[in-house]
Amino acid sequence: MAYQRMGRQPPDYLPVRYAGSRLVFRGPRRSLAGGYVACLGGTGTYGTFVARPWPALLEADLGTACVNLGVPNAGPDVLAGDRGLRQMAQGARAVVLQLPCAMNLSNRFYRVHPRRNDRFVAATDALRDLYPDVDFTEFHFTRHLMSRLAAISPARFARLRCGVQQAWIARLSALVRDLAPPVVLLWQANYAPGDGAGSAAIGADPAFVSRAMLDAVAPHAAAKVIAVASGVARAQGTLGMRFAPMQEDIAAALPGPLAHREVAGALHPVLTRLLKD
Repeated sequence: MAYQRMGRQPPDYLPVRYAGSRLVFRGPRRSLAGGYVACLGGTGTYGTFVARPWPALLEADLGTACVNLGVPNAGPDVLAGDRGLRQMAQGARAVVLQLPCAMNLSNRFYRVHPRRNDRFVAATDALRDLYPDVDFTEFHFTRHLMSRLAAISPARFARLRCGVQQAWIARLSALVRDLAPPVVLLWQANYAPGDGAGSAAIGADPAFVSRAMLDAVAPHAAAKVIAVASGVARAQGTLGMRFAPMQEDIAAALPGPLAHREVAGALHPVLTRLLKD
């Protein structure tokens, strides 16, 4: 299949709202009256700059409605904290949960915005005690915060990272346990989950998430799918993606059309089995 470099303007995401939720999702609107698969996740699920993200491709493959409930830069807080989103997940025949990065969540060290989880809101006393030499008013995003703190003191940062990772495991495990439909955990990345607490770098996606963390959550789910973009997909760069001028660097860090096709292909046999049960 050939892809062309689109550039120009992003696709029309056809933004929609569903009853009970404060979030805006990618359309087109899907009926929640019959059986459907709820696709929860972040930017990779939403499909920024891609005309047909993996939920749309999976829907065509399965012949079953797949509701795109991805929220750009979502962390565990928005996935677990929005009542309407949880209700839609509870009403599904199956749920696909793209694993979010671990630093975009409120924890004992800092708070994030409840809907824009990549937005840093405030440091707690625990973080101020750990980094008394830092003025936290200059930070607005979690990635910027983490990058600076790691550079100041790797030893102190290791303590911070451990606490954030523990919060991620607890939050994701509770979310998966509370969902009645079978849940498929989706690892969507350019690399396989690594070993060790520091295996997933700050700039990686999902940041801070290791294989041990995935294994800790997996027993609560029906299945897990590791979808690592192939070398061919990574080599595509921004081919087939649509983005505004000056956004090519952002687009280059996100999965393109072929990577989304690979995710849909990896999910298809697992969802086929679960929907038959």
